[in-house]
Amino acid sequence: MTFEMPTIPSSRSGFERLSELSESTEHLFADHLELDMSQVSTFEGNMAAPLGVVLAHVMDEFNSVEIVSIPVHVKQILRKNRFLTHFRYSPLADVHGTTMPYRRLRLTDEGSFEDYVQLQLTDKGIRDMSEMASQRFKQMVFEVYQNAITHSESDIGVIVCGHLFPSENRLDFTIADGGMGIRDSVRRYFRTDRISSIAALKWALKPNHTTKRGSHPGGLGLQLLRKFSALNRGKIRIVSRFASYEFDCGKQAFHKMQYDFPGTAVTIQINTADTGEYILPAEIISEEP
Repeated sequence: MTFEMPTIPSSRSGFERLSELSESTEHLFADHLELDMSQVSTFEGNMAAPLGVVLAHVMDEFNSVEIVSIPVHVKQILRKNRFLTHFRYSPLADVHGTTMPYRRLRLTDEGSFEDYVQLQLTDKGIRDMSEMASQRFKQMVFEVYQNAITHSESDIGVIVCGHLFPSENRLDFTIADGGMGIRDSVRRYFRTDRISSIAALKWALKPNHTTKRGSHPGGLGLQLLRKFSALNRGKIRIVSRFASYEFDCGKQAFHKMQYDFPGTAVTIQINTADTGEYILPAEIISEEP
């Protein structure tokens, strides 16, 4: 089978195209997928994470994957962030330091993810924040990762990747899993299959709503991350199954996806032009009980 990949921006439309690829290959078994990138004018580097989720599902069904006809500028990005090294391409040195490398982590690799965030985010967009705000931001990103490993039950683990766009003053960082998605997690919690992807996502985004059992509250990381994003004038995008959510400068919007994204992906867009030394509100920086 051959699939012609279109342009993939770091946006809802980019996720739609990757979800279309997922649905198109859903029944492929013990076959070969040729991913033709000849028509790709732009592939924003952080989107390698959700693409990796889709292709992991394809390969888990005993299919081989070959990526062909990649435009030179796209190939450079995907070699620099090491995504293409998983498909028989050689790596390329990132001399300008604009990529956060593509990495697939097992659900037990919490320490590796913490090291990754500490190393990769320190010099890409948050170095001018106050030390306390910077550290708290990293903790919130880590909680997003913990939510993925707690709720997704993903056989492929969690995939992370990011890209710095200096001319646009933004850093896009994506955490993607190939698990059940928020919809199925919420359906299981309420023991019903009559909850849509958007309804489930709306429920999960409300304060103190979580499908996590036990005394430790869940959902806190995303609430604090939204407060942080509002201060930074950045964005958050969540795509899970047929639902898309965007938080942009304090305003939020939900959209129904045309295609089914296999799992959940969280993209954090940092406004790197925000170099002010600000401190987060007390309720954010205070230690949790």
